[in-house]
Amino acid sequence: MPSKIEDYAIVGNCRTAALIGRDGSVDWMCLPRFDSGACFAALLGDASHGRWQIAPQGDVARVTRRYRDRTLVLETDFELKNGDCVRIIDFMPPGNGVTELVRIVEGVRGRVPMQLEYILRLDYGSVIPWVQHISRGIRAVAGPDKVYLRGQIPVRGEAMSTVAEFTIGPGEHLSMTLTHTSTISSRPPLLDARQSLADTEDFWRKWSKDFKCEHPWQEETLRSLITLKALTYQPTGGVVAAVTTSLPEHLGGVRNWDYRFCWLRDATFTLMAFMSHGFVDEAVAWRRWLVNAVAGSPSKAQIMYGIAGERRLTEIALDWLPGYEGSRPVRIGNGAYSQHQLDVYGEVMDAMHLARKAGIEPEDTAWELQINLMKFLETDWQHPDEGIWEVRGPRRHFVHSKVMAWVAADRAVRAVEQFGASGDVEGWSKLRDTIHAEVCEKGFDPDLNSFVQSYGSSEADASLLMLPLVGFIDANDPRMLGTVDYIKRKLYRNGFVHRYDTASGGDGLPGSEGTFLLCTFWLADNLILQGKKHEAREIFERLLSLRNDVGLLAEEYDPASGRMLGNFPQAFSHVGLINTARNLADDGQLLKEDRERDAKTKSGTTSGGRSAGFLGRVV
Repeated sequence: MPSKIEDYAIVGNCRTAALIGRDGSVDWMCLPRFDSGACFAALLGDASHGRWQIAPQGDVARVTRRYRDRTLVLETDFELKNGDCVRIIDFMPPGNGVTELVRIVEGVRGRVPMQLEYILRLDYGSVIPWVQHISRGIRAVAGPDKVYLRGQIPVRGEAMSTVAEFTIGPGEHLSMTLTHTSTISSRPPLLDARQSLADTEDFWRKWSKDFKCEHPWQEETLRSLITLKALTYQPTGGVVAAVTTSLPEHLGGVRNWDYRFCWLRDATFTLMAFMSHGFVDEAVAWRRWLVNAVAGSPSKAQIMYGIAGERRLTEIALDWLPGYEGSRPVRIGNGAYSQHQLDVYGEVMDAMHLARKAGIEPEDTAWELQINLMKFLETDWQHPDEGIWEVRGPRRHFVHSKVMAWVAADRAVRAVEQFGASGDVEGWSKLRDTIHAEVCEKGFDPDLNSFVQSYGSSEADASLLMLPLVGFIDANDPRMLGTVDYIKRKLYRNGFVHRYDTASGGDGLPGSEGTFLLCTFWLADNLILQGKKHEAREIFERLLSLRNDVGLLAEEYDPASGRMLGNFPQAFSHVGLINTARNLADDGQLLKEDRERDAKTKSGTTSGGRSAGFLGRVV
């Protein structure tokens, strides 16, 4: 059985990543990209589906882990009951064009007997490769993939796996490197593990030096930003939502999805977090990825793409994998790519707006894309959609979707009035006012004193917490105060927020799910805007306490079992942490400045202005 989700740590090279458990086992790794077939899939099954474990043979009394300062280099210390100690250093060298995972075993105290088990199973555990012994290791081949395991530890074959036993003493170092190439490629040279470690640390520390942050949660914020960087596919600039597929939203249930793709919404939030802390290169790369991915008719724009801009993400089930703790089916691909979600147009327009505000050099093709998106949105905003939560029931007029259409029109107007872009500012201003009026009329229930999930419904929805964060309405407007109260009554349980009421059956899926961490961060953001900073900080610190020992968060949390749920690590959750930390530290000052600025520009609306500090967006 795999470890708990929170027992894993991530190492990566900005092209793919590996999840390593507290027991020293690599239980998930896809080669050569995030969305490729897994060569270690024990996470969704057992050891027979592939894993690579290095661990002491004796009884372990304590395991402690940490990332080296400002890096994604993982150190795991195993302390035995007799006091002996051994350390494993795991990392993936970035930037050399070859995917490699390096594991260094370092003696700390005493002489520790160790064991190695390497079970390589390609295509998500379904393919046993042909293995050949070579100098200093083995070579495995299957289909298009060739994988080398080489280093200083002699290995042997045993029962369709590769094993080794060895002993490590104080100050001694032994290393093993997994290297992936294509079948037709020649054998790459074996790298110097110690030099590669130094180079990898140097890469992450050079990247981290651009970090700009002055508040009490600098360490937590930087760790989350490094995690987001690890979710970025360096060759294209695409950002995956998580590195895993099918980690369940409910243990034993069917809400198991593949998150190894680029949602425009998730990537936009991620880029906003980057830009608000001094990382602009990622924004430039993502804008280039976006323009290429969305090329063509705006009516054909998708909510998500592959990491290189692929459009067809056909969803299939892998029936040979039993799933994480029996949670089936295990899915690869994601059928939601064909859904219509109106809100992504607002997210894209907002990201482009922030890029202009951050001083990123304008690009003609990017503005042309925005104009085309607005032409499509002028009529499409009136149609129902599947909404931010990708419900698999009938399309509806979701309030959050309409609000994000308003955001798109608002940011288009601001591009003209604040940055001198050329466009139909009169038409976009009218569209903005029309959408605002309709949402306030049809999306607000006076009897409930709350905005609702969709026109005509009485359901609460955590996405409504976004309304003041994007500037649609003032956080202290009586209608928004009532909405927050309604969400707290209906969706706030055990100190955390659910996305919506799954028991109502409105999403077309059986079963329930855990609380959604990003939504709980949104609640804290609203409370900050309402001046309830003490309550907001309590919620924020509760969320911080959920992070595992190396600072990582999954998508959801189950208060009843005290366990993380959903894919891991989750970009959305780390974006929420980054932005709420900034909002708490700012204490609303950026919001006040933004309202003063809005009062001086003719683009201000009756919506109450917008928060400069929220979601990392600056207006």
